[in-house]
Amino acid sequence: MAENKLALIVFQKNPVLGKVKTRLAATIGDHQALDVYLQLLQHTYKMINELNGIDTYIYFSDYLENKLDEIFVDDVHFRVQNGLDLGSKMKNAFEEMFVKGYDKALIIGTDCPEISSALINKAYIELGAANVVFGPALDGGYYLLGMNQPTPILFDNMTWSHSKVMDDSIERLQQKNLSFSLLDELSDIDNERDWERFKNLTSQTL
Repeated sequence: MAENKLALIVFQKNPVLGKVKTRLAATIGDHQALDVYLQLLQHTYKMINELNGIDTYIYFSDYLENKLDEIFVDDVHFRVQNGLDLGSKMKNAFEEMFVKGYDKALIIGTDCPEISSALINKAYIELGAANVVFGPALDGGYYLLGMNQPTPILFDNMTWSHSKVMDDSIERLQQKNLSFSLLDELSDIDNERDWERFKNLTSQTL
């Protein structure tokens, strides 16, 4: 049984020029897109360091980057994503957490600059009453998914990267009479419009 019962899974692409934020790169270029992605990673790592009592697992897209060890206050575990598509990769990561004895597990990406440690902590609280918690994204997907038991129905034969991912997920849960909770709706950074919207938001709050 794991000593700590809360797990945070972070799915991260290895920051390689021309391989990250490709939709953003289509309009602002590969170098600037990589710079944006590195800023998003920096925000994600900072947030991880603000968490207490949570075991973090970073799953890289292609290969391990263990040199990240010194960035984090607490121990962070590194893995490589395993699966044929996004659904099977997420399903396998969640299954590993529950096999390890965690009671609640969350998964996030590295594309949401508005995500915070407070929101992560709230998600774990929501899982005290609901089977599943979502952080809905403005594009119809989700920036966070959490569960307190294996829920393969959310991953098997799911179509990804379209505007109804969130709706499809909720419909599947309802078919199985599984309860869910929704966090604040936030924006992922997928294209230049998303990035400009976020920059405008931050300039207004400064």
